[in-house]
Amino acid sequence: MSKLQAAYEARSSKVNKIEKVKALKTPQEALSQLEFYAASGYKSIPDEDKSYFLKCFGIYDRPQTPTKFMIRVRIPGGQLSATQAKVLGECAKEFGQDYIDITTRQQIEFRYLDIKDIPKIFERMASVGISSYQTGVDNFRNILNDPLDGDGFDNILPSQELLEKIQDKFLKNWEWISTLPRKFNTAISGSMSNRSNVFGQDCCFVLAQKEGVYGYNLFLGGKVGKIAKDANIFLKDETEVLACYGSLIELFKTFGFRDNRNKNRLHFLIEAVGMEAMSTALREHAKVNFATAGDTLTQLDFNDPDQGKVKLRNGTFAVHVVVPSGVFTGTDLIKTAQAASRFGDGRIRFSIEQSLYILGVPESQITSLLHHNLFDNYKSVNTPYFNHLIACAGTEHCPFGVIPNKPDAIEMAQYLSDVVPLEAGRIRMYWSACVKGCGIHGVGDIGFEGCKAKVDGKSEYGVHISIGGKLTGNGEEGHSVMKSVPLRFAKYYVETLALEYRRMKTPTESFEQFYDRILSNYSRAGVGFMMQLLAYFRNKNLEINFGFENVVKMGKNEEFELFEFGRKLYYQLMEEEAYAEYGYFAPPSRGKLKPLSRSDVTLDTSLAQIIYKMIHPNEDERAKVFSELQGIISLY
Repeated sequence: MSKLQAAYEARSSKVNKIEKVKALKTPQEALSQLEFYAASGYKSIPDEDKSYFLKCFGIYDRPQTPTKFMIRVRIPGGQLSATQAKVLGECAKEFGQDYIDITTRQQIEFRYLDIKDIPKIFERMASVGISSYQTGVDNFRNILNDPLDGDGFDNILPSQELLEKIQDKFLKNWEWISTLPRKFNTAISGSMSNRSNVFGQDCCFVLAQKEGVYGYNLFLGGKVGKIAKDANIFLKDETEVLACYGSLIELFKTFGFRDNRNKNRLHFLIEAVGMEAMSTALREHAKVNFATAGDTLTQLDFNDPDQGKVKLRNGTFAVHVVVPSGVFTGTDLIKTAQAASRFGDGRIRFSIEQSLYILGVPESQITSLLHHNLFDNYKSVNTPYFNHLIACAGTEHCPFGVIPNKPDAIEMAQYLSDVVPLEAGRIRMYWSACVKGCGIHGVGDIGFEGCKAKVDGKSEYGVHISIGGKLTGNGEEGHSVMKSVPLRFAKYYVETLALEYRRMKTPTESFEQFYDRILSNYSRAGVGFMMQLLAYFRNKNLEINFGFENVVKMGKNEEFELFEFGRKLYYQLMEEEAYAEYGYFAPPSRGKLKPLSRSDVTLDTSLAQIIYKMIHPNEDERAKVFSELQGIISLY
């Protein structure tokens, strides 16, 4: 405990401006004025309430739609009944222009709301046990769980009841509303499959086994850009989970940093004191000598949504409804409620990939369900590019967004579906409109982070592209392979990855497995270069046999990789070695493209320049890193 105290004191000389705002009043005072604001209008709301206090109750002022609000609705574990879904759909239709976003926290958001209608919305939600409390700012956010919790064949420990007991510690409890140093994300998974991004949270309870007992391993410190790390604690039952969680949030509230908001998450407290000290403090505070970690059992699932349905323990099915980028409507949520009641057992589950499941559907009813008019707009199984697509709000709805994002994600998924169709496969494409990472792009197979790019000196929409993100606890965030790519060209570079995946994958191989087997053997810059180079070939209509399998793996040494890429490329184009004998080098600019069997086609000037820079006989003239070729290889 002394290490936590010392770390806190080292960072306690000042507080950030949000802490000063929080000192102006209590959230309870702001909420008590909601009826007055509703009656008096937008201009009656103090700035601090719009910017902070109302967000404690999920009410967000949206600068993109002046005088209109967004409500973030809390749906614990993504579990919703048909009755609840119908009421929420009606609220969106009546008050929010029939618009709904499904989010990566298994919840929904209403938009375009007038302040006068918010008390009525709260009343209707409360009538079916739904709340928006503590879904924003420095609070405990919606707790994630496997959408098939309690029903999937791989679900060992049903966890929703425990989730609700964890939630009871803080929800609508004034002791905990807005008293944390920063937001706090929690997830629990009692399943073998990781359908809930369980390792991406501040606090993660993950299915484990020790000495024949099933329980949860504790992982801590996850956030955007960081996967949670093993705290070396095994929690054998519900009592231990609740004791551990209670101590954790008390320690974070007491010792969490309140100076620099960019470095106030639990991750930074653990970084300051070390995980061993944090685990020791948890044992001391809880007065429980928690066992050391067992064997973590939760791993990434490769099959469920790609089949369109998942058989459940009781013999019925969960039918997947693909909602591209989570763009949904109140009308369609009402249709979902109707379909769930008519063909299933009335249960609906949201996923972290912004889609949903209808549960309890007998096999005999699946065909009838798929003919319901809900599926006029959505599919139970789409292409692999849509099945696992995530995109956060973007510029239309978020003040931090740099690119539109949702339409960009959908456009790319459609483009790839058209030009690189896949009969089978799994590709998780996750999009964030800015560096905040609400689209969890870091854990995507292919991740996109919105940015600005320059073309001919002019700024336009762009993305940073990363690959290799993982959802497993011993995994990591993806690696950047291309920076500041003009958005209009990004799809051609990603097309390269899709084509290589389709050409080289085994029948059941996911993109994550393909990355581990093939792409992880090359440097990040080398992969990015190949993405550009093969897109360049397609753009120039150069049909040559060149890909990752043509290049000998060089141990991720960029200089060696670059030369090897160039030498193999030269051979593919010229049908002769670049160095046929010692000291001899034929400049590629002189040669014909022999594989094309067309004497009238010579090497494109820029392509010749690229190859020359890669394998120049004078090492001082040879490019040493892939970045030196940027600006030469280009689609524009």
